[in-house]
Amino acid sequence: MTTPVKQRRILSGIQPSGGLHLGNYFAMMNPMIESQEKGLLFCFIVNLHAMTTVREGKVLRQGTLDAAMDFLALGLNPDKSIFWVQSDVLEVVELTWILSCVTSMGLLERSHSYKDKIERGIIPNHGLFAYPVLMAADILLYQAHIIPVGQDQKQHVEITRDIAERFNYLYGETFVLPEPRIDPHVALVPGIDGQKMSKSYNNTIEIFAEEKDIRKQIKRIVTDSTPVEAPKNPDTCTVFKLYRLFASPEEISELDKMYRKGGMGYGTAKDRLYEKIRDYFKPFREKRSQLAGDKEKVKKILAEGAEKARAVAFPTIEKVRRKTGLAYK
Repeated sequence: MTTPVKQRRILSGIQPSGGLHLGNYFAMMNPMIESQEKGLLFCFIVNLHAMTTVREGKVLRQGTLDAAMDFLALGLNPDKSIFWVQSDVLEVVELTWILSCVTSMGLLERSHSYKDKIERGIIPNHGLFAYPVLMAADILLYQAHIIPVGQDQKQHVEITRDIAERFNYLYGETFVLPEPRIDPHVALVPGIDGQKMSKSYNNTIEIFAEEKDIRKQIKRIVTDSTPVEAPKNPDTCTVFKLYRLFASPEEISELDKMYRKGGMGYGTAKDRLYEKIRDYFKPFREKRSQLAGDKEKVKKILAEGAEKARAVAFPTIEKVRRKTGLAYK
């Protein structure tokens, strides 16, 4: 039986690990905010996951509030979604342990994410290795139907499905099997070095940084050595690719012609890009500033969201307790 569109549960989260950048916004945050109209959105700040790399309590605490303010400033509506902090619904920790007991080592050893992090020099620990089980608990606790992810994160949802199928086989039908949603139209946002924009590569342009710092980041975008007077290829230029994300078709066409005609330096294109980014995010930055001045309001929104999330999670964890024998009274 197909679940009606308006009743489908869409779930996604973000780690509180530093300033948001353009890649976060176009690849994950904006599509997620738009999904508020396509089903019931469950959006949470994954502070438990962040503990695999964030070691300072003060940093994690502030990062959690910053991420909440970022989401709210960019358009997340707590009246149209369920928005909370992961650790405020501790049933997810209980479910993580229960799922760990039905998850094979081989399944976790095949995780691309774990291998990639180790190759990047991150010191391995159990939390990092068991990360997919906590992610599965995040999804299954709320019986989510749709998980928006990039192609590189598809395996996480596949692992969740494997874990859910194993549990359902052992204890009877319990969990919804989630489906990944991979939007082929979501832009792959290049960083200032031309690679995929990522904090891991230190190549980001931050959304809520000081304007002077955003300008500096844009000035650092790598370009080729084509002379000012010579024609340039916009299709291979990172500045132009980023400009396309913000400009109208007419503006894109105009800058394309300037590239191909010659006589324009890359500095001019970077100035235009800066102006577009500044103007696009101006209302969001103003909202972000207002929220920063009223953190108690932000905390109240998160507390109310946690109550809503807990109300959804409780029937699931009660069913799991009964089926596994943990509920014995």
